[in-house]
Amino acid sequence: MRRMRIRWALALLLVALTARGAQGQERKGLPAQEAGARPIEVTADRLNADSGKDTVTFEGNVIARQGDVTMHSNRLHAEYSRRTKTIERIEAEGAVRFLQEGREARSDRATFFNLEQRVVFSGGAVLKQGENTLKGETITIFLQENRAVVTGAEGGGRVEAVINPKGIREAPKP
Repeated sequence: MRRMRIRWALALLLVALTARGAQGQERKGLPAQEAGARPIEVTADRLNADSGKDTVTFEGNVIARQGDVTMHSNRLHAEYSRRTKTIERIEAEGAVRFLQEGREARSDRATFFNLEQRVVFSGGAVLKQGENTLKGETITIFLQENRAVVTGAEGGGRVEAVINPKGIREAPKP
């Protein structure tokens, strides 16, 4: 029985990691669904897959990569779609760190909507690019559009920004 579970977990993971699309293609110019169909590579200390619920949970020193995006966290829970043969949504928790094209975001939690290519960071989120910094309760990054939306906490929480004019001119263009 245990071997059967391990086989299902490996089968689910392999299907998720070999979803259509080619790693190394640039994200720019690709429709969101096509960019979201590229393979997601995940390493962690532990894996728990539930083929009945189409989910995979990784725990301990989790690193997930898709193209030019890398996400680190303590725990990562992915929801897989048999219909689209892709991971639709990823929930990351604990010391979340997200890297893409010279940008770094940190927060307590993050939700990656793969097919939409959108990431929502919450729990005291910080986004840095060069010498520029944005802080808020929630930061939403739209990967395809190279833009972000920052909101403060409910009840009057404020957004903070440190903008270095020299850093804007010298920031790498994605």
